[in-house]
Amino acid sequence: MFNMLKRKNPTEKTGFFSRLKAGLTKTRTSFSDGIANLLLGKKVLDQDVLDSIETRLLSADVGIEATQQLVNDLTQRLARKELHDTETALKVLQENMKTILRPCEQPLTLSNDKKPFVILVVGINGSGKTTTIGKLANYFQTTGQKILLAAGDTFRAAAIEQLQIWGDRNQIPVIAQQPGADTAAVIYDAMESAKARETDILLADTAGRLHTQTHLMEELKKVKRVLGKIDPSAPHETLLVLDASIGQNALNQAKQFNEAIGITGLVLTKLDGTAKGGMLFAIAKQLNIPIRFIGVGEGIDDLRPFQADEFVDALFEEAL
Repeated sequence: MFNMLKRKNPTEKTGFFSRLKAGLTKTRTSFSDGIANLLLGKKVLDQDVLDSIETRLLSADVGIEATQQLVNDLTQRLARKELHDTETALKVLQENMKTILRPCEQPLTLSNDKKPFVILVVGINGSGKTTTIGKLANYFQTTGQKILLAAGDTFRAAAIEQLQIWGDRNQIPVIAQQPGADTAAVIYDAMESAKARETDILLADTAGRLHTQTHLMEELKKVKRVLGKIDPSAPHETLLVLDASIGQNALNQAKQFNEAIGITGLVLTKLDGTAKGGMLFAIAKQLNIPIRFIGVGEGIDDLRPFQADEFVDALFEEAL
């Protein structure tokens, strides 16, 4: 097994951290800056301050379970007189937030004996699914991988055209049929083509669907069965793309999709356009699903592997 998603260019890393910090401005303004002001504006850490912190966390969609864990730890440390000043409390909070997120920091790992490595991308309409595939294709291509795209969203003609534009832009072939074609058939053909071309990675798009649409969820199960006829282990990754701006609703989507078809990884998009970036903590606390990538902008390089410490540092960069 080998990890294809590590970047070692320090300049590039610094550049993305700046974009991450900028992308999280709305979330930082809504709660981490507010928490910092609460703590650093007080000489004494008391229950009123902890109550205010709790309110800030909940308003940023951190979720009840994660919020309780964070506030309870501060409360217990305060009772044991381990917190003597608000600045220390802020640093403790930051470290505890990293602790919640770290188990979800599991970079997507590709296997030498899975060729093509099939990534099935699913999600509801408007989550940024097709755009995410284009960005992923570009990302994998920069690691030297040979990519093929499957236009499995046959419900929307615009989705097929959009994926073909991404393919043309990155000089990546796209397997597509006419709008209305059977999704499973399109992806099956793409799998056969990927094998014939000795492609490293097959990225398969699917039509957007609500988790409550049973017949469409059955379609995804059919896609997985059809892929399994060529390679019993395929798809090797089922990525659910979630729109971070919908907050706790994204958590519900993840639960339902996971129950229906089994999700192996998450992509959180549109973090730059929301004050609800705290929902990553709710997801980390309640779901045992790796967060593979996060998106913090519209640029082709604004989708990157999720790093827990980097995410929290970006949230608190201005506060510390």
